[in-house]
Amino acid sequence: MHKSLLTGSLAAICAALLMTASIASAADEYDAAVTHPGRPAADSARDALDHPAELLRLAGIKPGMRVADVLAGDGYYSELASIIVGPKGKVLMINNAAFDHWSDGPLQARLASGRLANVEHQTLVLNHMNLQPASLDAILLVKVYHDLYWIDSEGVWPKVDTRGVLDQLAHALKPGGALLLVDHSAKAGSGTAAASPLHRIDEAYAIKDFESHGFKVAAKSDLLRRPDDARDQISYKGAALGKTDRFVLVFHKTAN
Repeated sequence: MHKSLLTGSLAAICAALLMTASIASAADEYDAAVTHPGRPAADSARDALDHPAELLRLAGIKPGMRVADVLAGDGYYSELASIIVGPKGKVLMINNAAFDHWSDGPLQARLASGRLANVEHQTLVLNHMNLQPASLDAILLVKVYHDLYWIDSEGVWPKVDTRGVLDQLAHALKPGGALLLVDHSAKAGSGTAAASPLHRIDEAYAIKDFESHGFKVAAKSDLLRRPDDARDQISYKGAALGKTDRFVLVFHKTAN
């Protein structure tokens, strides 16, 4: 073989090996977060349903990133992101007063004694989050986007200016930054109609909604699909609990 061809072939092989090693390392990083010692037992029990390693890998969460987990609840994803971003990264665990109330107990246990040193829990009014411009590398919105459209007849949930909230998130995310969106699927073409009665939302509507605020779909996953879900039952209790069809989208913020 000609020397130049041999050199080129060796270079190509080395590049392929380096790429393979990089991919394996990244996979190990997410899997290691899931198997990290000290995670609450309830979190580990939830992993089989949520597949968090795959979703956070899809979103491209990396060490050193600054990540906001919006309406984080008791912080299941906040803890996983905390492990991945590491000591040089930061996780903003954002709730409003209602989500803090619903997460009472597990939330305090998760944050007790400073066990997640790089996580900052904030209780905010969603309409006025005061996030700094271009301060975030990634945002997580997991099974809560529909709540931005929830109209609560009992007065437990404050009225949300959804357009304003999405504008705030776009403003806070760096150009090229990622937003992971996971939510319970409503029937196609239903828009936001199922948000209040069923706590679900239409995927096509979600895509158009985020695109109108400067986001572009970068990746999708069918990992959480459930074709047997008729999408006509309330998502978080009863027969549909843990059995809903969920769409998974990763958006990137456009440069403009």
